[in-house]
Amino acid sequence: MTRTQVRAPADLLDLAGTQLGVTDWLQITQQRVNLFAEATDDRQWIHVDPARAAAGPFGGPIAHGYLTLSLATVLIADVLVVEQLRAIVNYGLNKVRFPSPVPVGSRLRGVITLTGANERPAGVEAVFTVVYELENSVRPACVAEVVALYS
Repeated sequence: MTRTQVRAPADLLDLAGTQLGVTDWLQITQQRVNLFAEATDDRQWIHVDPARAAAGPFGGPIAHGYLTLSLATVLIADVLVVEQLRAIVNYGLNKVRFPSPVPVGSRLRGVITLTGANERPAGVEAVFTVVYELENSVRPACVAEVVALYS
């Protein structure tokens, strides 16, 4: 894993346009998918019924797209350390695409680029491009522009 460390949120301003790092691989387990299904009430069979999903369009259960997307905060935190930090607030998303399904049992990692950083009254607004690489796949599982406010 590669990692970027800065002293304070203002230091992010100088890193705009920089790839911050690549995370370690993260296993997508059926337990993780089931817990997400319970938390969101999205219990569609392609996610939570391995036997039925085996005969379905993906040959087995797949992770929810929003489960994959929700991993952005942990992936970013894996590659970016801000030492003097009061808070990080999820501010939104600019763009999200899911080019490939994520089979249960597969592994993902994030390639994190700080696309932009701007001073705001409450701190530094950072825009990250997160490319979710799917092991043994040429297509990413997800590509998202994630916006966070660092203070």
